[in-house]
Amino acid sequence: MKQFITSLFITGAVMLNIQACRAQTNPKLNVETVTERDGKILLGPQMLTQFDNAPYNEWFGKEYLEYAVDTKSLDELRAQNWDNTSMTVFVGTWCPDSHREFPRLIKILNEINFPNEKLTIIAADRNKHTPGGEHATYKIEKVPTVIVKKGSAELGRITESPISGWLERDLLQIMKGK
Repeated sequence: MKQFITSLFITGAVMLNIQACRAQTNPKLNVETVTERDGKILLGPQMLTQFDNAPYNEWFGKEYLEYAVDTKSLDELRAQNWDNTSMTVFVGTWCPDSHREFPRLIKILNEINFPNEKLTIIAADRNKHTPGGEHATYKIEKVPTVIVKKGSAELGRITESPISGWLERDLLQIMKGK
């Protein structure tokens, strides 16, 4: 019994240490602020669950539910090799293009079972700046911007709106290397 309790304590301490490290490396997760022009906005790294909250859920939920995906492109996306692939998405919760494209992207990613842990969401202000400086690292000029990476190499990006008119088609072109 003593060995079990010691093991439980060590496991608990390791878990607390992991959580403490995560908190130290990203102390500003899910930051929300209020601006005179836009009211509530999100800034910096965000969890997807933030978009379940008002006022973001109003535009997010509506667009997510109403978007009719291109099933042919989805089938092709499902067949792609997503190993070692990640996405970083810059959004502006004040931006009409983000209100349209971001929920659509999430619907597509859900449809192809893209792992949430491989998705990084970063909210920018009207100047396209982020508190942690990620906007400079990724040279963000417009939102939304979807950056697709394989390992550390950028495969491509979708900026503001898809060239084809369909996010899933543009994602497919990026994954095919075209």
